[in-house]
Amino acid sequence: MGRVRVRVPASTANLGPGFDTLGMALSLYNEVELSDEGRGLQLHVEGEGKAELEQAGERNLAVRAARETLRDLGLQPSGLCVRQINRIPLGRGLGSSAAACLAGIAAASRLAGVQLSTDELLARALPFEGHPDNVTPALMGGLTASAIVAGRVVAARVPVPAYLKAVVVIPDLKLPTKRAREVLPKQVPFTDAVFNLTRLAILLTGLATDRPELLAPGTEDRLHQPYRAVLLPGLEAILEEGRQAGALATCLSGAGSSLLALVSGDGEEIGRRMGERWRREFGIKNRTHLLEIDRQGLVCLE
Repeated sequence: MGRVRVRVPASTANLGPGFDTLGMALSLYNEVELSDEGRGLQLHVEGEGKAELEQAGERNLAVRAARETLRDLGLQPSGLCVRQINRIPLGRGLGSSAAACLAGIAAASRLAGVQLSTDELLARALPFEGHPDNVTPALMGGLTASAIVAGRVVAARVPVPAYLKAVVVIPDLKLPTKRAREVLPKQVPFTDAVFNLTRLAILLTGLATDRPELLAPGTEDRLHQPYRAVLLPGLEAILEEGRQAGALATCLSGAGSSLLALVSGDGEEIGRRMGERWRREFGIKNRTHLLEIDRQGLVCLE
């Protein structure tokens, strides 16, 4: 009987203008343990999404990813035991699906005794996600820029100052990525496309050269956040509250519904102010986390 356990970090994508290309790993982790024991599927989930994920059974994303990987690698055990410890909330723009599929793929490959490269892991994860912005940082750690070039994922790490931390404000409001994409226009004005390109350049320059004053203008966006604001009452007001409270920059986390603040100082106070105003003025219950930037990405624990 074999047994493996992997840990995968949460991730925040886009960071404002980097739509479908930028992603950053955060110190909030899911764990998946995989073993070839018994017969059929045994699925046990602790933490976030327990009831939903256990009820999914064979449709559970980590299970599907593990099954497909084992089959592709020529291993079809009669039994499979999957144990998930979930700390990443579902449908909140923090990369829960990227973490699930990566964990299933990586655990299955190790169970099969096959060492997959970074490129191979990304290639196997891409069909589950459709775009690499969350998968890449969850695998590689840190801040990453990624794109699909000639059918394969091309990715690189982007330097991030050591002092940078992230506040995430997580509402009691689930926002499926499919719904968040449905509100986006099929075409955008040329001026908006140029606007995002300039902001992305400023953001990356600010991070790479340790110019924190560039992060606020560098996280401005016209391609997705204004359209998604209709799904999240108070979005712009709470992002502005974070900036007024001292955040270096604020933006929507991925497709939402969580909000992100990049901070160097009192992140707890910034999160408190953002969360309290969201509850008080817009009736959105929420919780906040002050997180480190994860620098490791996916790791095998045993």
